[in-house]
Amino acid sequence: KMRVVLLLLLVSVGNVGAELEKDPPRRLSCVRCCGPSEQPVSILSSRHTRTSSSPYSVPKVQPTIDITILKGEKGEMGEKGFPGAAGKAGERGLRGLNGRKGQKGQPGPQGHSCKQLFAAFSVGRRKPLHSSDYFQLVTFDTEFVNLYQHFNMFTGKFFCYVPGIYYFSLNVHTWNYKETYVHVMRNEQEAAILYAQPSERSIMQSQSLMLDLQEGDEVWVRMFKRERENAIYSEESDVYIIFNGHLVKPAVE
Repeated sequence: KMRVVLLLLLVSVGNVGAELEKDPPRRLSCVRCCGPSEQPVSILSSRHTRTSSSPYSVPKVQPTIDITILKGEKGEMGEKGFPGAAGKAGERGLRGLNGRKGQKGQPGPQGHSCKQLFAAFSVGRRKPLHSSDYFQLVTFDTEFVNLYQHFNMFTGKFFCYVPGIYYFSLNVHTWNYKETYVHVMRNEQEAAILYAQPSERSIMQSQSLMLDLQEGDEVWVRMFKRERENAIYSEESDVYIIFNGHLVKPAVE
C-alpha cells in the first residue's frame, strides 16, 4: 500500500509541473512607491496608464487650402495719395567721383618777358540804350584803344591785371525828356554816379574818378532804372558814349 501511495503522489506532482510549464506564472508589475509628500497611486490607474500608451502615434491630419484657387483678379490702381511729411535730413554721403575735364578756355592776353606795367583802354558805343531792367549792363561796340586787351568787349568790363592807381572817365549823351542814371561799378559796388534830370534839351554829361585797384578787380558801367524812363543817346554816324581808363601808377615798379 505504501508503494501505491508514493506512485500516486509522484503522478500528481508531475502533472502539476507540466501545468506550470504550460502556463508560467504572471509577474506582478512594479509600482513606484510614493514619497512622504505624494499621494499613493493605485495599481489599477498605473496599469491603465501603461496599457493606454501605445508605441505607435496616430498622425495628425491638417487640411491645406490652395490659396491660388481663392485668389481674385488684380484690381485697378488707386489714386495717387498726398505727399507725406518731409523727413529729417540724412547724413552727408561719401564724396562722389571726379567730374569730366572741362573744355579748354579762351586764350588770355598776350604775355611779355617782363612784367607789364601799363594798362589803358578807350571804348565807345554807337547805339542808344534804354534801361528796360532794374539794372542793365552797358556794353560797347567801338574800340579806340585796348592795350593788351585788358578790356573785354564781349562782357563790357575792364579786368585789372596790373594793380595800382587808375583813372577812369565816362561821357554820355542824354535823351530829351528822359532821365539819365548811370553807375561806374567796381566789381559789384557802385563807385560813382552820373545823373541828369529830364530836360527839353539833350546834353553831354561826364564823370571821372580814380581807383586803387587790386589784381582781379573789374570796372564796368551799368544803368539804373527808377520810376522814370532811363536812357542814353547815340547814333551810328557818331559816338556819343565813351568809357576811358588807364594806369597812373602801378603798385609795384
